[in-house]
Amino acid sequence: MVERLSSEEMADLAALADGTLPPERRAEVEARLAGSPELQELLERQRRAVLAAQALAEEEVPRSLQAEVEARARARRARRARLPLVPRLAFVGVGVALAAVVSAVFLTGGPGAPSVADAARLATKPPTAPAPPPVGKAGTKLDLAVGGVPFPNLRVFAGWCAVGARSERIGDRDASLVVYGKGGRTLGYVIVAGAALERPAGTQGTVIRGVEYQILRVRGRLAVTWRRGGRTCVLIGQATRRELLSLASWPLTPPRR
Repeated sequence: MVERLSSEEMADLAALADGTLPPERRAEVEARLAGSPELQELLERQRRAVLAAQALAEEEVPRSLQAEVEARARARRARRARLPLVPRLAFVGVGVALAAVVSAVFLTGGPGAPSVADAARLATKPPTAPAPPPVGKAGTKLDLAVGGVPFPNLRVFAGWCAVGARSERIGDRDASLVVYGKGGRTLGYVIVAGAALERPAGTQGTVIRGVEYQILRVRGRLAVTWRRGGRTCVLIGQATRRELLSLASWPLTPPRR
């Protein structure tokens, strides 16, 4: 599909993906998209790359990772191949361009496959349903689970109250979100159904009692991702790194009050 598009069409698609398309061009471009599932898929892939690039643009890219990405890019140029996930995105600066390449290589799972970046994007959305109530004698769990993995009642643990929920598809997976609030701050907690998603490379990792937690930044906010019960979990919001790790690893490591 990429090979059949002109440079002007690719520029329009990239601008629509990152929100820079002029209003007078939007109706025409969206009309073309409405009649082409292939274009719709390409737009979604570009949007994933934009989100992932924004997350990584603020992080210093390790030199070893830069070398690996540059080696891959040279190999692809030698084969006269193109990177379909980030064609002609309108980024400025070498650091941001490199972040886009890293995002395409490491944070996405291929056409139609969900990624940790997709789950993090869901975690920033507002709820569309009431918060699930606590269940059980201790009330440490909420009445909502994904693939047998329940959401925690963070109120009894650290004073974070569940204020709403949301469920939708991420690629070919179901995923659920619970939004928590405390003192005017909010957190988004996502659990993705199905097999665990591929771990994002080049992120900072912390192991707590045998479980690996990875720290990344999405849209200027810190996030942590890990696996519980074989499912991928993502927690993001207005909290410190220490708070996120403490909440994510609950009930293994209670926070210091």
